[in-house]
Amino acid sequence: MSSPSAVSLYDARPFFEKALQHGVVHGIIGPEKIEAMRVEGPKGLVQIARYFGNEFLRPELEKARDRMVNLISLYLESSCDGDVQQGAESLRDFSLLSRSKGGSDMLKALIAMPQNSHFGMNERGGFSDEHIPLLAKWSLRSLTDYQAELARRSQVAQVVDAALWLAGELGMDAADLEEAGKDAEAVIRSALLVLASGRTEMPDWPAFEKMIVALRKKHAAEPAALPLAVPKKLPAHLRAVVEAARQSVMADAPKILDAALPVRILFDRSPAFMGRYFWIEDALAEVDHHDRAASTAWNKVTGGNADDGSLLTLFLCVAAGSTPKTMLAEKSATALLRKIRKSGFHPALAHQYIADHAPVQHQDAYASLWEAFVDEAQATLESDAVHALNDALALLRRECHVT
Repeated sequence: MSSPSAVSLYDARPFFEKALQHGVVHGIIGPEKIEAMRVEGPKGLVQIARYFGNEFLRPELEKARDRMVNLISLYLESSCDGDVQQGAESLRDFSLLSRSKGGSDMLKALIAMPQNSHFGMNERGGFSDEHIPLLAKWSLRSLTDYQAELARRSQVAQVVDAALWLAGELGMDAADLEEAGKDAEAVIRSALLVLASGRTEMPDWPAFEKMIVALRKKHAAEPAALPLAVPKKLPAHLRAVVEAARQSVMADAPKILDAALPVRILFDRSPAFMGRYFWIEDALAEVDHHDRAASTAWNKVTGGNADDGSLLTLFLCVAAGSTPKTMLAEKSATALLRKIRKSGFHPALAHQYIADHAPVQHQDAYASLWEAFVDEAQATLESDAVHALNDALALLRRECHVT
């Protein structure tokens, strides 16, 4: 035979009521304290009704009563771990208003905590008057609801605090991160990569790209050996959060270290990686980096020669679909002219080349130089007359560098 089922009673009364009754029944709360509560209670109701609305309306006063009971219950049940004996002693030793205020302070602290880990979507100024409507809703919620939300927001707060700590180690403060408006987890992931690279500052995009390229050179053969580590100085309560981020970076390592994936496309244009890592957005630094890179490439192809003959030779090669050069042997020049006769002359290609590669401050002058040459030379270069090849070669000897 099966044993009879146990029957338990569910007590739905507010914890305040449970603790008060327990205190009265067991002589913890005497008549004088009860009388003090009767005097103090109405004052508290009026204050609460005034704070959230209008103390002159009966519905507002009735709702204020519910709020006061719930705020006291929240504080007592939380601070006493649900022990009605301790709750009764707390009611005996302190005023109702102090217990109500304790519950209100719990909720204000909760509301001021970050709701998500995105720096651009959180306020760090604490509780303010604009949060009163939210406090009004929470003042009628249960301890279970409060505890669930506290656990969620505490986890978010740890992520934010970990990002702030790591960013601080790399030269950024809270204001910098709020201005950047990125996710805290992205900051943590990038910080771990920065530290693994031996760098001491959070990078802008050019530095981030250079960092990834350097990591690829060292660890592409064995992504699992990427030297990511949780900093030893990191506060103990933040270690679990950073360790979780470290593991997520290690899961990304095969792609991060894959040299076949262009860095910009992977981190800034791949759906799975967009927003997942952080770098400082500095448009001026990127333009400067681009200009310096373009200048280096331009100097390499021109050999530092900026005279009209060298430039026109370069542009002519591009327009003919040949390898860019600033000087041609006569034999090469003749071959280039025959290629133009066969495949055509395309001045627009040189214009695009100037726009893509020439120093910005010189692009207009180079374009004008090229246009003047095209106006004079195009008919001769494209002519198939008997003596046109000799005439074109003579033109190149005069305007370009032909040896």
